[in-house]
Amino acid sequence: MLDRNIAAEVLARAVKSGADFAEIYLEDKTGSNLTLKADRIESVGTFREHGAGIRVFEGTKAIYVYTNDTSREGLLDCAAQAAAAVRAGKGCAPVGFSHWSAARTEEEIRIMPGDAAAADKAEKLRAANAAARKISPEIVQVTCGFSDYTQDILVCNTEGVFVSDRRIRSRMRVAAVASDGKENQTGTASPGAGMGYEIFASRIDPEACGRLAAEKAVTMLHADACPAGVYPVVIDGGFGGVIFHEACGHSLEATSVAYGLSEFSGKLGQRIAAPCVTAVDDGTIPNEWGSSHIDDEGMPTSRLTLIENGVLVNYMIDKLGGRRMNMAPTGSGRRESYKWAPTSRMRNTYIAAGQDDEAEMIATMGTGLYAKSMGGGSVNPATGEFNFSVEEGYWVEDGRIVRPVRGASLIGKGGEILMRIDRVGKKMTMAQGMCGSASGSVPVNVGQPMIRVSSMTVGGK
Repeated sequence: MLDRNIAAEVLARAVKSGADFAEIYLEDKTGSNLTLKADRIESVGTFREHGAGIRVFEGTKAIYVYTNDTSREGLLDCAAQAAAAVRAGKGCAPVGFSHWSAARTEEEIRIMPGDAAAADKAEKLRAANAAARKISPEIVQVTCGFSDYTQDILVCNTEGVFVSDRRIRSRMRVAAVASDGKENQTGTASPGAGMGYEIFASRIDPEACGRLAAEKAVTMLHADACPAGVYPVVIDGGFGGVIFHEACGHSLEATSVAYGLSEFSGKLGQRIAAPCVTAVDDGTIPNEWGSSHIDDEGMPTSRLTLIENGVLVNYMIDKLGGRRMNMAPTGSGRRESYKWAPTSRMRNTYIAAGQDDEAEMIATMGTGLYAKSMGGGSVNPATGEFNFSVEEGYWVEDGRIVRPVRGASLIGKGGEILMRIDRVGKKMTMAQGMCGSASGSVPVNVGQPMIRVSSMTVGGK
């Protein structure tokens, strides 16, 4: 993707004014998108994104410039613009390039995304659409989509790093709307993985996706309003992990920790969760949605334990955050594309499996809420305060699930909720999503086993 001699010349130009570090990030990304709506293929598209970003450091200050002109002249001009912003840096002497070995070998991709026919992809969407509509005549709208991409990147810097990576991802999305003529409810399913078109042989059943989305929508259409109050809450696996991702995960990123803007700043080695909670951020799981061989700063990705038996043991740290915190990076630097400077981000983040029986959690909870599937929400990393909607919920009385409820939301503070987890189930599952933060939108997995929170504010009627 980039000649080494040209890369060395560009980096030398970037540090010419006194920068003490320089980095080139080169990206070439191609992909396709199909959408089905109202029983017909609504759109088919392909895209290509190509460009490079050059970043320089002056102590704990960073300057980032990007371009889609990746010729020698274009990169030199980009480097000169970055160098021009440096005023009084101590400078550095670039180190000769050496290969870094990836932490693991590249997974086998049996069918490259670009080799799969659009007509075959369309048939998968039609199958999901038909399955969703068969669930009930109350299903009035179904939207199905499939997207895939191949992203090739190269990262090199003045510390001798010169390394490349290929990321391939595929994902299906189904949204079904149920209506009784007065109200509408929506159910969704959106599985994905770091795989090519072989994803349909092992990870995605289009008809099952359609049924799942439609069943959620119909169930919630006939649900009662959720009672409001403070109750025990059982949160299922998969998308239930969005609670940890948002309410705690962002507060463990250097993006907030390095500035003292996290409720967990300065708490390494302290208990921040119940002893039954161990949480991990792992970028090395083969074929997973949030995995890669290297991060977007050229470091091998890692399996990082964040919380061990309730004790905070690690933060997620990017290169610049590491300078500000005087700590080593953890392979957590990520960015949406060459147009964004990297920062610390989650990858596949989950609460690890525990030892508790899932049925017992509900049978002994008394009266409360079982949140089977979570929706969207918001969080303030500085305080940990969050508010999340429940996509599919059920009311529990005397330890028995008695009816579906809708309009539920979970409200609380991350640090407090972590301490109130009193059960962690045996089977951890993950779900795929896109996380937006300071370096754009990146693919992440959220996950957990079924967990129980002994006391939590439930918003409702």
